[in-house]
Amino acid sequence: MAIDKVKTYFKNFGMEDRIREFEVSSATVELAAQALCCEQQRIAKTLSFTANGRIILVVAAGDAKIDNQKYKAQFGAKAKMLSPEETETLVGHAVGGVCPFAINDGVEVFLDLSLKRFETVFPACGSSNSAIELTISELETYSGSKNWVDVCKGY
Repeated sequence: MAIDKVKTYFKNFGMEDRIREFEVSSATVELAAQALCCEQQRIAKTLSFTANGRIILVVAAGDAKIDNQKYKAQFGAKAKMLSPEETETLVGHAVGGVCPFAINDGVEVFLDLSLKRFETVFPACGSSNSAIELTISELETYSGSKNWVDVCKGY
């Protein structure tokens, strides 16, 4: 299971005990916010795209939406989300638990500026009922992100 991969990943840093697992689903921003008793915008959603043969993850605030013009300017292609089947195969996590941790080799991670408003955020941990609270600095470190990008709107 993907959550086991993420637990093993965080065990390398002595952080596996910080992963929270819920009795309820956290597969959407709304459900995750309910499970965590926090604002929806603090959920760090991970969106999966393909662009010119690249697999790209964009981690963004829960209230942010992809801005197609900004995305195309950043990545040189129209924003094309992966299907649920493609996401699980190409990224290594199923939709509802996609996160930037313990992902397949070659997947590129980018953090959207919409997250910088917060001290801490809650990304998923590989399953549809898990999350971890990370500072923005920790998210930068443990996500292996290539860069900060500005590809969202509406927040």
